[in-house]
Amino acid sequence: MTKNILKATVSTMVMCLAFTASSAMAQEMPTKEDMWKMILQQQEQIKKLEAIVGITTETVNKTAEKVAENEQKIEAAGEVLDQVASTGGSGGHGSTGKTSVGGYAELHYNGGNTDQVDLHRFVVFLSHEFSDKIRFFSEMEIEHSIAGQGKVGEVEMEQAFVEFDFNENHMASVGLQLIPVGIINETHEPPTFYGVERNGVEKNIIPATWWEAGIKFSGNLNESFSYDLMMHSGLDTTGAGYKIRSGRQKVGKAPWKNTAFTARASWHAIPGIKVGATFQYQSDITQSSAADENASATLFEIHTDIKRSVSANGTIGFRALFAQWNVNADAAELIGRDTQRGWYVEPSYKIALDDDNAVGFFARYSVWDNEAGDSIDSANKQTAFGINYWPHENVVLKLDYQIDNYANESKEDNRINLGIGLQF
Repeated sequence: MTKNILKATVSTMVMCLAFTASSAMAQEMPTKEDMWKMILQQQEQIKKLEAIVGITTETVNKTAEKVAENEQKIEAAGEVLDQVASTGGSGGHGSTGKTSVGGYAELHYNGGNTDQVDLHRFVVFLSHEFSDKIRFFSEMEIEHSIAGQGKVGEVEMEQAFVEFDFNENHMASVGLQLIPVGIINETHEPPTFYGVERNGVEKNIIPATWWEAGIKFSGNLNESFSYDLMMHSGLDTTGAGYKIRSGRQKVGKAPWKNTAFTARASWHAIPGIKVGATFQYQSDITQSSAADENASATLFEIHTDIKRSVSANGTIGFRALFAQWNVNADAAELIGRDTQRGWYVEPSYKIALDDDNAVGFFARYSVWDNEAGDSIDSANKQTAFGINYWPHENVVLKLDYQIDNYANESKEDNRINLGIGLQF
């Protein structure tokens, strides 16, 4: 390109020279000496033009090289950023997936006879996506702030499993995971439920939070129905007098002499309305190897969770649940624990104050009985009502009043509860 410019410039100068010469001839013919001087002057001007063009060409070439070098650096930096983003900043150890961190926490104050403050839970979630079809999930919890020998708290691994997608509607998960039963067993972060403490029915009958080791198949049959099928380790009520909550083994060197099976079906055809039912069977909840000591057990649970908008900023909520265990063992029948059941209802109303803030009011009535198989009135009853305030959808402040009517009167503890909870 620069050569063409130079040729054009020289041609123009020659034409101008010729024109000048013609004009001069018309007036006066220059001598040979004058012509020679003119030629030398024109050659000097041509050399200067060549130098200028040469400098410009060199500059253009250097600039092009610099641009190419910068482009290479930008591409390399982009590759590094893509790698960091794909590993969640964790290094990834050569993986092409994404690592995520989350968790939740809740601090409680319980008045009445209890009169104490407790960092009830601090939980950390860690997950990693190996590919579009394979993921890992884990959850580690510290309860009551401090753990160790002689301390009030515990450190627990509540989840650690790998999930595999068969297709967009069906998947399997293998490892330590939550049992698909009830409302709060799988979703129990503090901003997701009313009241400072979890309800007594899902705590004592189901019993949340309840996890086991096993394999689970989940999926959607259509837009209205979903399912969960799980084969897993089970309860061990040996030494606990067949009391369900005390039978949780938490997968810590847990005996697995028989396998439990859980099946759940869920219906969600109408937006804001969910209905689910769970059935579980365990051939022996004492994990005994002696045939004459086996205690087979079944659990049936049904629930509904409704959230329906009734105005531009108002939502009506309603939760209800019923659960019952039947234990087939003579020893359990003698103490009335061959049947253990409970139920509760919880209406609520939530008002959105703006895009971030919301306030909700609730009332809950609960009844549960771990000795419902006898003729003695051993049911525990609890009424709670209060308010939740969300300054952010993932942060909640709670206040409620709890009225207890326990079969064991020494447990009665009418009180005010205060709490703060969050998830991230």
